[in-house]
Amino acid sequence: MNTSDKNQNQIWHPFTQMKTASAPIHIESAKGTILYDKIGNTYIDAISSWWVNIHGHSHPLIAERIAKQAQTLEHVIFAGFIHTPAIELANRLLDMLGSDFSKIFYSDNGSTSVEVAIKMALQYWHNKGIKNKKLIVAFENAYHGDTFGAMSVGGKSTFNQAFQDHLFDVLHLPLPHEENIHEVTLQFEQLVKEGNVAAFIFEPLIQGAAGMITYEKEYLDSLIKLAKENDVICIADEVMTGFGRTGKTFAMNYLAEVPDIICLSKGITGGFMPLGVTACAQFIYDAFYADDKEKTFYHGHSYTANPLACAAACASMSILLEKKCQDQIQEICISHAAFISQLIQSPSAKNVRQIGTILAFELVTNEGTSYFNPIRNQAYQYFMERGVLLRPLGNVIYIMPPYCITKEELTMVYGVIIEFLNSINS
Repeated sequence: MNTSDKNQNQIWHPFTQMKTASAPIHIESAKGTILYDKIGNTYIDAISSWWVNIHGHSHPLIAERIAKQAQTLEHVIFAGFIHTPAIELANRLLDMLGSDFSKIFYSDNGSTSVEVAIKMALQYWHNKGIKNKKLIVAFENAYHGDTFGAMSVGGKSTFNQAFQDHLFDVLHLPLPHEENIHEVTLQFEQLVKEGNVAAFIFEPLIQGAAGMITYEKEYLDSLIKLAKENDVICIADEVMTGFGRTGKTFAMNYLAEVPDIICLSKGITGGFMPLGVTACAQFIYDAFYADDKEKTFYHGHSYTANPLACAAACASMSILLEKKCQDQIQEICISHAAFISQLIQSPSAKNVRQIGTILAFELVTNEGTSYFNPIRNQAYQYFMERGVLLRPLGNVIYIMPPYCITKEELTMVYGVIIEFLNSINS
């Protein structure tokens, strides 16, 4: 055992009960969709390493851009200074987002992009001198990150139970579906007409960490429209759904209504560097643009707009917009749709759903739907032993691969899932 393995117990891992967890697998390298561990095993990364690695590991173009940038400027304070990668990335993102957005604010990750959005929305009304607009509305079971503002707008769960007394009040609506859309609309209408709702935040079309729960674009459109008619700022959390995941560049591209603020991270740098972005409409920015220093947006991070991260993101955007990548995204969408016909034949799979490159279904168990369903560990180990990284959300199995995944690799992922379903059904 070398020093790096001997001292691994010094590390505290995320979302992990360290007392009962198995020893972490030591990954030495990765290329494309394949992870290589220290003892020679390989794993297909079918979840893009927590949804960030959209182009595959060690992509040469992104690596080259980072290396080139590191020889010129690795970092500079972003208060009072600016640099070329930040300018280039902002221009690229605004071109992709369209004319409804005009300003880019940089931060470090998905949670901080949400924190920025929440603070923008609340201070917008403060700067306008409207004191009663302080309430934020979100969906039940939402996940927007692990910092305090993000936890507040997220759904109540075991993950944030220890902090409930410290979170600010947020009103959570049921996720709309065919049976409840009328009641949800009435509840939301009553809230916004009272005039004290500052913002409405949502994960468009699919709630990720909640279990890949999908909902119809028409329902979200109607709620956004209602919010805007009553002067409520609409915040789209596209940290997971951005950059092609839903089959379009952004999930909001499916909508008729446009949010006022959008949160981006995860796939933005192709999985190479941490970076968060909060984009907003011009009217949001205008409320902060003043001679009065008290109207300043006093928010920042030491690594705001890090040049290496911005360079990586620019390279990632170039790859994403290439025809080859767009074709790969559509091929995954088509392959998932074909695989669904197999899944629905299994008595062990239910509620099969797909949106773009994301496919999910629930395992039928006596434990019901729960993040702590014991079948989660059984499934995870089964897949890993067969060289496929799938990280179930309780009894929810999902696939969210890098866009470069080959047909052969995707077939292997599907095959391992079918084998597992057969094993628990026998």
